[in-house]
Amino acid sequence: MNRFPLWKYVLIGITLVIAFLYSLPNFFGEVPAVQLSPLRTVEKVDTALMGQVEAALKAAGLTYTGMELAGNSVKVRFTSTDNQIKAKDVLQASLGDRNTVALNLVSASPSWLTSINALPMYLGLDLRGGVHFMLEVDMKAALEKAAIRYQNDFRTELRSGKIRYGRISREGNAVTVHFATRDQRDAGVEKLGTAFSDLAFTPEDQADGFTLTARLKPQAETQVQEFALQQNITTLRNRVNELGVAEPVIQQQGASRVVVQLPGVQDTAKAKDILGRTATLEIRMVDEQADPIAIGQGQVPFGDEVVASREGGNIAVKKDVVLTGDSITDASPGFDSTSGQAAVHINLDGKGARIFKDVTRENVGKRMAILLIEKGRAEAITSPVIREEIGGGRVQITGMDSAQEASDVALLLRAGALAAPMQIIEERTVGPSMGAENIEKGFHSNIWGFFAVVTFISIYYRMFGLFSSVALAVNGFFLIALLSMMQATLTLPGMAAIALTLGMAIDANVLINERIREELRNGATPQAAISAGYERAWGTILDANITTLIAGISLFWLGSGPVRGFAVVLCLGILTSMFSAVTVSRAMANLTYGRKARLTKVSI
Repeated sequence: MNRFPLWKYVLIGITLVIAFLYSLPNFFGEVPAVQLSPLRTVEKVDTALMGQVEAALKAAGLTYTGMELAGNSVKVRFTSTDNQIKAKDVLQASLGDRNTVALNLVSASPSWLTSINALPMYLGLDLRGGVHFMLEVDMKAALEKAAIRYQNDFRTELRSGKIRYGRISREGNAVTVHFATRDQRDAGVEKLGTAFSDLAFTPEDQADGFTLTARLKPQAETQVQEFALQQNITTLRNRVNELGVAEPVIQQQGASRVVVQLPGVQDTAKAKDILGRTATLEIRMVDEQADPIAIGQGQVPFGDEVVASREGGNIAVKKDVVLTGDSITDASPGFDSTSGQAAVHINLDGKGARIFKDVTRENVGKRMAILLIEKGRAEAITSPVIREEIGGGRVQITGMDSAQEASDVALLLRAGALAAPMQIIEERTVGPSMGAENIEKGFHSNIWGFFAVVTFISIYYRMFGLFSSVALAVNGFFLIALLSMMQATLTLPGMAAIALTLGMAIDANVLINERIREELRNGATPQAAISAGYERAWGTILDANITTLIAGISLFWLGSGPVRGFAVVLCLGILTSMFSAVTVSRAMANLTYGRKARLTKVSI
């Protein structure tokens, strides 16, 4: 009556072993490490890079506890943060020209656990320490950037249609084309209206001519803003990957804000600098006819823009943009072979390479300015004279102040340009000591709660209380193992959900034990009472857990951030508690009482 077939015991044993193995890495903690990743995403790490790392550390007299290939990076473990920081400086100096060197924390679990993919859960910002940023996208700038793009496209379309026009001006996100005659404007309306369906065109008759003003339609404005937000999120994710953060949180909040959480980041100033910078690249022609004296007096020639030059003073550049950073496929730091100055080597896509080749061929002997635009401020980092046509799609930019700046600029350009400027409007830093304190408090609350429940249930239900306590411990292992397998991020709300799950999981055993007591009071034999207790309580257990599961799914569906993390742990805990309460505890009851033919009483 109360005996499981052999396969059930084997299944329970296998699940227990798996749960133990996959929850084990969470108890080893973390050790400081240095992570090296190739600057170019197309490059792959290999044992040769590991050999270079080993040689550099050996030459500096630094010892490490382990080195491994993890994904497309090399991670080196150290015993202390002092050695970690020293190693970062050494590796940055010797291998930083081709690799990103970042501080990190890695699991201290043994390699045999890692070999079976038994990895610890990621720890959230409130447990591990790190930085929290909230950034806001400048949507007005995103619309203006779209208008600038249309301003350049209008010239191309009108020239291809051989339609004469005057100047093309822009005010905010409105672009106005000036024509000499009505017929020219009507031809422009037909040509541009066909090519740009996202724009609304407004013709006007003025005393000095005819104009055509274009503005984005409301639906197109929304699309531009949504694209800017998603492009910025993608760019931020690429930049964070360059920093070597294990499990970043990058998510949209509202219509124009992005939340970035970087758990475990120790170099917070570096993270803030990289995320907050909005470096974009523009190539424009220098106005050779501009008067330097007039520029110094603040007079800007028509069609020009005055920008600061690293070569000294200010220069006038054409407003027409020859090429933007959108055409960049790769960027890496290096040095100029002739002068030895720090430089950035850029690869252009096919379209960009063709444009650059045509522009350099048509402007031999003229100066070309390469502008780096950060936070709305343009600076000409170099303005060389074009000596010859440049083909092949590879460009070298010199004028960097240091090798570190070349590395940072290459990182920003390689990760992608932001579609619109972003400002950090909120910043919070959680220190490692505070994270460790949160872990300790959360761990102690779970342990003391568990022992309180075990003590009560063991005294009240005796032997069956002991069965329930073991099932509760098994449920905890199941839950931790599942979260580890999913590589979930554990936060303080998640730890609260674990405590709540353990408290709720005992309810199922209470229902079973009370049902067994009721059957015994009604005169059933002990064997029959045990069988009826488990079978007849199952329906009640299922109903109670399904209602809680619905609440958890609703929290996950409608919530965000920590609320969703709480919901995930809660839902998984409900599923594991149903298995452990019914199957594991009954297996122990069957092993203890099921083989006794004449059972007179049970300890409950």
